[in-house]
Amino acid sequence: MSGRELSVKAALENPDEIRQSRSDPRVFLFYKAEQSQRWVCAVAREEGGSGFLITAYPTDAIKEGVKVWPK
Repeated sequence: MSGRELSVKAALENPDEIRQSRSDPRVFLFYKAEQSQRWVCAVAREEGGSGFLITAYPTDAIKEGVKVWPK
């Protein structure tokens, strides 16, 4: 995702959908559509009232997990 920092920032600040990880309830996947059937996914973890970015990647499918936003 080198050079795609603005896409990752958009996913975190204004996501189209947020899902909670099935394996870790403190991990959230932020999805932002870029084009038809293509999203940027930013994976972040909440810890101690703040959070940090774990990874980010382009994807063609929204992964499973509990949909937390929008409901």
